[in-house]
Amino acid sequence: MKAVIVSDSHGLTAELAEIVNRHRHEADLFIHCGDSELEVGADEIAPFAVVRGNCDFAAFPAERIEEAGGVRLFVTHGHLYGVKTSLLRLSYRAQETGAHVVCFGHSHLAGAEQMDGRLFINPGSIALPRGRKEKTYAVLTIGGGRVHVQFYEVNGQPVSGMERTFSI
Repeated sequence: MKAVIVSDSHGLTAELAEIVNRHRHEADLFIHCGDSELEVGADEIAPFAVVRGNCDFAAFPAERIEEAGGVRLFVTHGHLYGVKTSLLRLSYRAQETGAHVVCFGHSHLAGAEQMDGRLFINPGSIALPRGRKEKTYAVLTIGGGRVHVQFYEVNGQPVSGMERTFSI
């Protein structure tokens, strides 16, 4: 099972369409962690399970649960949980939902880390990255009790040194 995760696209449409087109034959799930700044009916956002970010005014949900390959994913933007200072509140909410994987954005900082048996993934931003020059998104491969995370630049090139595999 593969999931493509993006966040913080801030109005970009061609890039979202490119990512969907690039992964459409392999991905089972597309997730957008908010701040798309697009309308609910926009063609470019249609393939994505979307949540509302602090820069969104469309009626997307604040959070959602997705099931993929026997793994429960909790998706939110992150601003409601103070992710720029700590993942603690987000961790508590993930625990309440029974999530194995937490997908969030808001900080524009790409990364993946495991805490208390849960995997936290921030795909970064395909528009305005922070902490690195690459505009990034993530692809998760889920199976056999493992989640493999690979970050990609918006142009489809893998980001060197950011590939990791976690047991869940």
